[in-house]
Amino acid sequence: MMAVSGFATTITVVPIFEPLSLQGTDGDQAITNIGDALQACVMARPMALTGAFPEVLVDAIATPHPIPTNNPNYQVKETNLLVLCGIGLRGHMTDAGLTVTLNVSKLTIPEEVDLTSRQLLNLALLAVRKTLDEYQKPQNQVLAVTIVIEGADEAKASLMDLGVKFEIGGGEAVH
Repeated sequence: MMAVSGFATTITVVPIFEPLSLQGTDGDQAITNIGDALQACVMARPMALTGAFPEVLVDAIATPHPIPTNNPNYQVKETNLLVLCGIGLRGHMTDAGLTVTLNVSKLTIPEEVDLTSRQLLNLALLAVRKTLDEYQKPQNQVLAVTIVIEGADEAKASLMDLGVKFEIGGGEAVH
C-alpha cells in the first residue's frame, strides 16, 4: 500500500453576500439599508471555502462573479461591483476583533455602473455585515468588527467617514 501524505483541510460551504451590478438586466432593487433604488443589489451565493474564518469570508466578498444565464442576450462578464470598480477588501483578526479594510486607492467607476463612490461603499458595507451576521449566528461569542477605509486621496477623502465599528453575535446584530 502506498502512503498518501498531505495535510487535512476543512472545506466549508457558506453564504457570501456580494454587492452585484444588475447592469444588462431589466431590474433595479430598492435597498432599504441605503435608501435608494439602484441597478445593484446585495445577494448571497454559496462558496466552498477553506482558511481562517471569519477573515476568509471577508476576502471572498471581493471575488469575481459572472452570473450564469440561460439568455444569450445577457453578455455581462462580471457583476461583483468590488471587482468592477477596483475596491480592495481584506479581513484580518486582531486582539480587538476583526478588522475589515476597504482599499479605495484604485477605485474607478466604469461608465456602465450608475453608482456613486459612496453608494458603492455602502453596498460593500452591507455585504460585509450580512456575510458576518450569517457566520456569527450560531456562535456564542460576540464578534467586534472595525471597518477601515484606506487609500483615499484628496478626491476620495469624504469616504473616510464610512469607517465604522460594530458588534455581531448570538444571532442578533448589536450596533
